[in-house]
Amino acid sequence: MSKVIILGSSNAIPTRHSENTHMVILGQERMVLVDSVSNPILRLEEAGLNFNELTDIIVTHFHPDHASGIPLLLMDMWLMGRQKPLNIYGLHYTLDRVETLMGLYNWSEWPNFFPVVFYRLPIREMTPVLSCPDFVIHASPVHHMIPNIGLRIEFPNTQRVMAYSCDTEPCEEVVRLSQNVDILIHEATGESPGHSSAQQAGEIAEKAGVKKLYLIHYPTGKFTKSDIAAEAKMAFQGDVALATDFMTLNFETKPPFPILEYIFKMEESVGKTNSDDNQFYQPEI
Repeated sequence: MSKVIILGSSNAIPTRHSENTHMVILGQERMVLVDSVSNPILRLEEAGLNFNELTDIIVTHFHPDHASGIPLLLMDMWLMGRQKPLNIYGLHYTLDRVETLMGLYNWSEWPNFFPVVFYRLPIREMTPVLSCPDFVIHASPVHHMIPNIGLRIEFPNTQRVMAYSCDTEPCEEVVRLSQNVDILIHEATGESPGHSSAQQAGEIAEKAGVKKLYLIHYPTGKFTKSDIAAEAKMAFQGDVALATDFMTLNFETKPPFPILEYIFKMEESVGKTNSDDNQFYQPEI
């Protein structure tokens, strides 16, 4: 099982039918949530997933439309008896604020809280994030209003590759991150500081040699603009589509011809235990 389910496709202003942008990556051994907004447990249940099977959360950046659901997710997991550890990945800037936020909720006093392991990522292109038999994830910094990361997800069993720009202005880091991928999911908020238009997303996809482009994080509901897929097609020769809530991208099928073969060794690191609150902390990298 190797697939990605879009849990939300809207920009910062969600609607009844389009939640803030976030997604889940599924494999046999791991379930990885990319950003946590609103009420993630309900969203995962609507997608037919058991929230307690979550193994990892990647927090791309500390804006409310990407990170506001973390406290509720952690609290609900605890209240419903989770005991399994949970890994959380992000930049120093991001995780420092996540820990500060949780500290305001006084989570260190919540009894018998399950272990949480923080993995602080350096601001460096193609930083290894996690690896398992079904997928390998790298992160690269992108150009937003605050420190932020995009992701490259490789599915070695089928030699297929997906990239996600997250919130960003057009930048060479995303071009390199998405070089020759099968699918690029690129934001299309509109041309503004820290964001991109659909046409700019198309320009990035064309430059990177992407096979298919999905637009995400676009205005929805009454804020919907013109035909953004058509705008992207003005700059990109490949297929273009809108990512929509609960859309599933299946990576179990091999492409007609092999694309790339990656050999990857995960950087190993050892955390230390804070016995007072039963949490684990990753040393600063």
